[in-house]
Amino acid sequence: MTVAEIAEFFERLAVANPEPVTELAYANGYQLLVAVVLSAQATDVGVNKATKRLFETVHTPQQMIDLGQDGLKSHIRTIGLFNAKARNVIALSHRLVNDFGGDVPDNRDSLETLPGVGRKTANVVVSVLFGQETCAVDTHVFRVANRTGMAPGKTPLLVENAIMKRVKPPWRRHAHHWLILHGRYTCTARSPKCAVCPVNDLCQFRAKMDAPAPG
Repeated sequence: MTVAEIAEFFERLAVANPEPVTELAYANGYQLLVAVVLSAQATDVGVNKATKRLFETVHTPQQMIDLGQDGLKSHIRTIGLFNAKARNVIALSHRLVNDFGGDVPDNRDSLETLPGVGRKTANVVVSVLFGQETCAVDTHVFRVANRTGMAPGKTPLLVENAIMKRVKPPWRRHAHHWLILHGRYTCTARSPKCAVCPVNDLCQFRAKMDAPAPG
């Protein structure tokens, strides 16, 4: 894709969804951080079901510490890798209280020092919570970026760097969510919905259906 085609790609997606947001449910920055940590190798729907009751009473790192690891596990047992995730959430809560005054840090480097927080999680938090221009590359973003030819790369970091270089303002701010949602609902891993895709003609996916996108 050319830079002009990339701009057209996001302009079309923005028509249907001008202000895309995360589908994770949260009420404050701490809950967002916890939800993103829990969402690794899990669906947003599954995380939201598990955190619905949890987030009714746990709003701060200290409240999570008071709940304890076993208490947290009782809420998130339906989520994959819940034992390790519970350990990480309790550990990162201690770090937030002890080193950050209970606040979620506003930069990726500090976030990546927290247990269970990698680059992808940190990118989501600084983008959603602090409005920074980053792009968290999950399986959806990785697939769409490579399949369409927008930002091909063999690793998530290479794809992230390519997106940040090739996607220009004003599209860069929400590129992460537009790509995730497009991959989740249209450009799916199996049987992508090419016939109804609004950016079909811009896409370089060799196996795409011949049917034109709706005008």
